[in-house]
This record gives sequence, C-alpha cells and structure tokens, in this order.
Amino acid sequence: MPSSIVFSGVSYAFDHSLAPLLRDLDLTIPAARVGVVGRNGSGKSTLLRLLAGDLQPTSGTVTLPGRTARLPQDLLQRGEHTVAQLLGVDARLRALRAIEAGSIAESDFEIVGNDWDVEARSLALLAARVPSLRGEDLLTRRDETLSGGEMVLVALAGLELDGARTLLLDEPTNNLDVTARARLYDWIRGWRGGLVVVSHDVSLLRLMEMIVEIHDGTATVHGGNFDAYQDQLRTQQEATERAVRTAEQKLRVEQRERMRVQVATSRQDRKDRQRFTTIRQGPRLSDPESKSSAEGRRSRANKLAARKVDEARDALRTAEKSVRREQRISVDLPELRSTQGRELAELIGSNQTIHVTGGMRLGLVGDNGVGKSTLLGRMVQDAVSGRIGFLDQRLELDDDLPVLECITRGCPSAPPHEIRARLARFLLRGDVTERLVGALSGGERFRVALARVLLADPPVELLVLDEPTNNLDLESVDALVDGLTTYAGALVVVSHDTDLLGRLRLDRVVELSRDGELHDLDGGVDS
Repeated sequence: MPSSIVFSGVSYAFDHSLAPLLRDLDLTIPAARVGVVGRNGSGKSTLLRLLAGDLQPTSGTVTLPGRTARLPQDLLQRGEHTVAQLLGVDARLRALRAIEAGSIAESDFEIVGNDWDVEARSLALLAARVPSLRGEDLLTRRDETLSGGEMVLVALAGLELDGARTLLLDEPTNNLDVTARARLYDWIRGWRGGLVVVSHDVSLLRLMEMIVEIHDGTATVHGGNFDAYQDQLRTQQEATERAVRTAEQKLRVEQRERMRVQVATSRQDRKDRQRFTTIRQGPRLSDPESKSSAEGRRSRANKLAARKVDEARDALRTAEKSVRREQRISVDLPELRSTQGRELAELIGSNQTIHVTGGMRLGLVGDNGVGKSTLLGRMVQDAVSGRIGFLDQRLELDDDLPVLECITRGCPSAPPHEIRARLARFLLRGDVTERLVGALSGGERFRVALARVLLADPPVELLVLDEPTNNLDLESVDALVDGLTTYAGALVVVSHDTDLLGRLRLDRVVELSRDGELHDLDGGVDS
C-alpha cells in the first residue's frame, strides 16, 4: 500500500461533451497536512470528491493510501441529523440497543461487529473534542440544537472514529466563531494521519506543510505553508512579468528593424527603377539576371525582418500566458429609490427591538449557537417590506434547476442574454449556466445564491446576509465589499469575519448574547 496519494493522468469533466475541469493531473500528495487553494470553481471540491471516491475520473487513476473520509462543505445545509448520525455511529448504536433488548438477529450482530464499546468511545471523544456538549441524551440530540462550530467538530470526531488514514476537509472553518476555529486549529495540529484541506482561511492554511494550487485545470505543488506559497507565487509572477517586458522590448526592436528594412528597400526600388529605365544616366543595367538578383535580395531581407517580428510576437504571447490574469466577481448593484427613514423590519431581542429603516447598515455578531441565524429568519419572515434579499447559511436553492433558470425566476422581465451578462459578473459563464444547481461546486453554488439575491428585479430594499464571505476567495471578498459599500438600501449582515464588518461602514454593531439580549458594541466590532 503506497504512503502517498498519487494522481496519474487524471482528467475530469462533468459531461463528456464539455471541456475537462481538471486535465492530465500527475500529482503525488504525501501523508502530511496539505492545503488545496485556487479560485472559486477551479475544481478544488471536485479534487476532494475524486479522492473520496464520490466521483470517478474521466480518465487516469487515483491511488490512495488506505481509506479516506470527507467532511463535506454543505454540512450545515443538511439538517435533521442526530449527534450519533453526525458521528456515523447511529446504525451501530441502534443495533446495540436491539441486542441489549434481547434481539438475536444476525444482522444486528454483523452491524456491531467487535465495536461493543462504541457508545463509550463516542462520548469520550466528544468530551475531548467538543467540551461544550454535555448531557445524558447527547448522542440523540438533533443537530439544530448545535451551533455551526459544534456540528463541524462533531463531524470531525466522527471521522476519527471511522478510522480513516486520510481526512478530506472542505472549507471546515465556514461559520465557525473565533473559539471554535481555535479548537479546530488545535485538532489539526494534533492529527497524525494524512490531511487534505480545501480552504480560503489564511490562518488555517498557515498550518499546512504543503500547498497544492489548482489553476486553469492543472495542479502545482508548493512546499511549505501558505506564506511560503505566496512568496513562491510572487517570485514566479515577478519573473514572468520581467519576461513579458523583455519580450515586449524585443518585439519593439524587431518592428523598428522591419520598418527600417522596408524603408531602405523601398528607396532602393526607386533607385533601381530609375537606373533600369534611364539609358543616359550611368551604366545601363539591362541584364535581367542582375535585376532579378537585386529584387531577390530585397525580398529576402523583408521576409527575414517579417519572420523576426512574428517570432518576437509569438514569444510575447507565450510570456503573457504565464502571467496570472486573475478574475474576481463584479458586484454592481442596481439603482434603488431612496427608502431613507422608512421602517422595513425589526430585529427583536429579549431586551430591546431594533427598527431597521431604509439606508441603515447593521452588523450582528455573537458566538456560535446563540441564535443569530434564527433571529434573522424571524426578522425576514415578519418584515414590513416585501422586497428583502436573504442569503442564509444553508444556501437553499432548487437543485433540479439549471443555473440560468434559477436566476431568471427572480428576474422574470429580463431577457436571457441580459441574465447571462449579469451572471458573468459572478464568474458564472458558458456551460456553468446550463449546469444543474445540484452539480455545482460549493463556491459556484454560493455565487449563484449571492447572484439571486443581489440581481433581483425589482431590486431589494433590504439585504440580509448571513456569513456572506463563506466560500469566496480573497479578491472576490474585496469586490463584494466594494459593491455593498455603495448599496443605497438597508443592510443587515452577520459574520465572524471582523475584517469584513470593519470595512462595510456599518452604522451600528450589536452582539447577541446566549440569553437572547442585544447589546450595542459602542467601540465597534473589535470592542
């Protein structure tokens, strides 16, 4: 059994008629902490699903060092699970209970196998990994009673119980507060098996020992953590930019030389025509062979100069291909008639009610599990205004609809070509718009949900965003901030990203406590 993950000529396409998302990957990933980075939709989650066996390569082979287990990106979208189900021990516990009650069914004994202490092991691991969870009924608790951070940590504990040699984590810090992230970081530091992590969390990526970058369908391995990767990438970019400048200079030199040759040969042509046609001036060059020879030399000189220009232009194109032309989403919100001062919704705490009015910019913070998302849901449901755009954590979309139709339903009056143009600003282009929502990557799904909210027609008067930067790369976060900064409507945003909240020019930031009270953070989000 190999100790490393090996990709041999691996390509993957969602449809054989489409260009492959990943192509001809030859990649060796050792049993270490490995971070996978790349732009939204580049194929990071697809890479993890290939490793997990959820997808099969279109071509090539994937060799694994034993069993793998994957923490999915959509964990918080699932709902209606017990803690035992999140751990993956529900079937064994049910079989164990049946045996304790007198069952002699062979199937129950097969399910339990030799894992007779599964309950004790589960509770001991939860006590170590998720100390905030307590109670005799812990294993039967529903996941809606858990915070997002607790759900992630419980699922990670389940991967440990599963005994997999390599763990695959897809955006594991999404929706985690500072405390939960710290616990996750400690868990990762202590993990001794293989670990492959897809993330935009810079702090998490700094814990990695190797970075694999997915770019333009290919994968490149960089030794060291995220900081080392950035240094390497910066050095490469500087080298390629120098190569482009050198190629541009070479092209200008060859173009000037070609122009000089053209001018010189043109002048010589005029002189020769005079010499061949004027009998009385100078020696008469009537020999056709001499005339042909002179014309041939000039033709060859012109062709040589033209070829050098073409070669220089080709060299410039090659150099330019190596330069990153990165893309980010473009958030250009529609104009909105002023709603200044008009009440749109209410945020109701146990101690006070905040009246959300037109143009107001409100931030809501609090620990995982205090009920921020629940509070937002009630606010949206009972809102005075009917024109509210709500982006929730679960990204509830119709998985059976193509992307284009999903957006069109929110903009019934806009023609398809205009919808496609709007989607392109969210980097949703070409065949992606025809793909079913259920087949999208986590990042693509998030951008569809975001586009559906921001591109609604007529435009919404109140934007309610619950963790809006989940699954967005850093450049796209910048674009989102730029768009929201100029938005004329009301804004209510929940986020654990203090940097984001600080950049949104919020009028007010309130914290939700565990007893349901809303308290103003007078000093801002950092207080």
